[in-house]
Amino acid sequence: MKNTLLTFITLFIVSCNSDKNQMIVSGDVDGLRKGTIYLQKEQDSIIVSLDSIKISGDSNFKLSTKIDEPDIYYLYLDKDDGDSLNDIITFFGNKGKVVINTRLVTFDSGFEISGSKNSELLLEYFSIIRKYNLQNLDLLEIFYKAQIENNQNRVDSVNGQLENLIKRKYLYSLNFAITNSSNEVSPYIAVSQIPDANRDLLKKLYDTLPENIKSSKYGKVLKNLTVD
Repeated sequence: MKNTLLTFITLFIVSCNSDKNQMIVSGDVDGLRKGTIYLQKEQDSIIVSLDSIKISGDSNFKLSTKIDEPDIYYLYLDKDDGDSLNDIITFFGNKGKVVINTRLVTFDSGFEISGSKNSELLLEYFSIIRKYNLQNLDLLEIFYKAQIENNQNRVDSVNGQLENLIKRKYLYSLNFAITNSSNEVSPYIAVSQIPDANRDLLKKLYDTLPENIKSSKYGKVLKNLTVD
């Protein structure tokens, strides 16, 4: 009897620990009738699938994986139509429940997420960066047109605007990372968006991180960028 009780308690403890180290991603893809949804992550420079679910009629999904710390994950939708565009949602995963709701027609651009503070901050960040990128495209169009027309004054003027835009984008990224330094998304933004920024600026950001963020995956990568 004692051995049976001990075995039960051991299994219960193992089960509880397993649940604590698990991420459950669920949600709905409005309009999806057929396809496969994959939960993916980059491992050793290769994207691997951690879990998947086939959709046939019911557009709700539920996926899960073991997780050690907050990290970048991907929700990939294979629509079985041969079109691989706009089918990947990038988000910050963490232990516990993460809910992602979106629509088939705006799968990667119109999704809503809850249960992940890092993902909410990442969405906020990219909503502004997207505006910088659009401005950059507009200026590049003007720049190349001026080159074709051999309008050197215009070329020089637009080139100056492009350089200024890049500086503003970098400063926004740095300030956003510093403002949100208590979250893992902070060093992630630095290492993924501005890894070639001035080393002193990256060091300034690293110094603002609390110890638990410094010891995180992207905190360690950021530290490596600040040393000779």
